[in-house]
Amino acid sequence: MSPVDRGPSVAGRSHRAQPAAVHPGAWWLWSLSLGTAATRTTNPLLLALLISASAYVVATHRTTTPSSHAYTAFARVALAVLLIRLLFAMALGSPIPGTHTLLTLPEVPLPHWAQGIHLGGKVTAEALVFAAYDGLKLATLLICVGAANALASPTRLLKSLPGALYEAGVAVVVALTFAPHLIADVQRLRAARRLRGRPDRGLRGLLQVGLPVLESALERSVALAAAMEARGYGRTAEVPAGVRRATAALTLGGLLGVCAGTYGLLTAEGGAYGIPLLLAGVAAALAGLRLGGRRSPRTRYRPDPWDARAWLVAGSGVAVAALLTLASARGPESLHPGVVPLTAPTLPLWPAAAVLLALLPAFVVPQAPKEPS
Repeated sequence: MSPVDRGPSVAGRSHRAQPAAVHPGAWWLWSLSLGTAATRTTNPLLLALLISASAYVVATHRTTTPSSHAYTAFARVALAVLLIRLLFAMALGSPIPGTHTLLTLPEVPLPHWAQGIHLGGKVTAEALVFAAYDGLKLATLLICVGAANALASPTRLLKSLPGALYEAGVAVVVALTFAPHLIADVQRLRAARRLRGRPDRGLRGLLQVGLPVLESALERSVALAAAMEARGYGRTAEVPAGVRRATAALTLGGLLGVCAGTYGLLTAEGGAYGIPLLLAGVAAALAGLRLGGRRSPRTRYRPDPWDARAWLVAGSGVAVAALLTLASARGPESLHPGVVPLTAPTLPLWPAAAVLLALLPAFVVPQAPKEPS
């Protein structure tokens, strides 16, 4: 009886059907570039486009990790920031002059040394609109950071760090995983005390829950230290003294170049030398990290490849940031609508088209297969 050809196994088919994950650094670079673009404008229509683009990409390419719900949490924090900014503008006043008074709050007199600060008084429409524009910019930046957490876990990103930052990356990974375990232990112990009819609130409940939590954290720390020692954590290789000096010089010089270039970009007088100095500093810092990686030889289990899709994802975000930066330099009035006099914002065409480039990852990155319910 001849054997029956059953074809490829189900496990093999499902393994091949799953698309390769995009490098986490590409997702973070895309999200942070959108956040950088948000800092270049206060136009609420452009900011709404940035939020919509990030929300669509997150909705179609969200991972199944515990950090996938970070987008909703960051959106709530962003909404809270916007409301707090409006409340501060109402309670503390605003330097923006206005003629459209909405309401008048009781004003608290302050001593002479607190000149320039107002508590209460007139609340104008111009001041509230200015505060809303400013708060929406910060809210958009927070939402973009939430998109980075939802699309790529920070743990995956830390695993892709160069060898020179290996120890720092492991320390951050341990810190990121310690807090969720601690919260889970507290919830488990409180649920167990409620089932036994014992109090889980107040000072008494806190003291009786805190001791088992600390004991569990200590046991986990000891087990983690033993596992890290068994895997050779902290082992370094011997490198020549010249390589060590070159690494230190390149890293320090690169960081100084990045700081000086960033300062040049933020000042009007340093725009000519800011970008070249920043690029030179980044190149020197990367070269220093490359050389420093020789001291900590290690291998990666299933490393994330940086392929053409990663270049497209990162490039789309960088293009949005670069084009909005160019637009803010050439036509700042369209990206920063005025509030005195109070006018409705308009949507500039080519900056809006530039923002739509942020949707490119939704079409070039295949969606992960949905798990059967």
